Amino acid sequence: MTKKKYLAAGVAVAVFAGGGIAFAYWTSTGSGTGTATTGTSSVWDVQVDEVDLDNLTPGGPTNTIPFSVQNDNSGVQRLQNTVASVVDTSDPGCTSDDFTVSATTITYGDVASGATVNGTFTVQMIDTGSNQDACKGVTVNLKVDAS
Repeated sequence: MTKKKYLAAGVAVAVFAGGGIAFAYWTSTGSGTGTATTGTSSVWDVQVDEVDLDNLTPGGPTNTIPFSVQNDNSGVQRLQNTVASVVDTSDPGCTSDDFTVSATTITYGDVASGATVNGTFTVQMIDTGSNQDACKGVTVNLKVDAS
């Protein structure tokens, strides 16, 4: 073979070798779906302290009642309102109408998981102008609703 033939053969091999390298690939698309469940709110853990109400008399002094609201949820919850009340007493003749309950004093807002917020309210026995002997020595059942 002559030099020209070798050169032509070499160029042909180089063209085939260089041009013969091919990169193959596929294109594709895809998507997926799934679900996740969120947490939910939980009820507040409200504790009303037991206090001695022996000095409650018709038209007499007020007693301050401490209470606490705890967030037992795994996340932050917003405390927006608390309302105290007399539910009933140990004598059906002495009712919640024989008492007045003040608005609660407490700090509202976000309460962290496991945190407790303390508050107070007052209770006073009303002088109804009629016989209130049924209220002597009774147990007064108190409640605080939190939301």
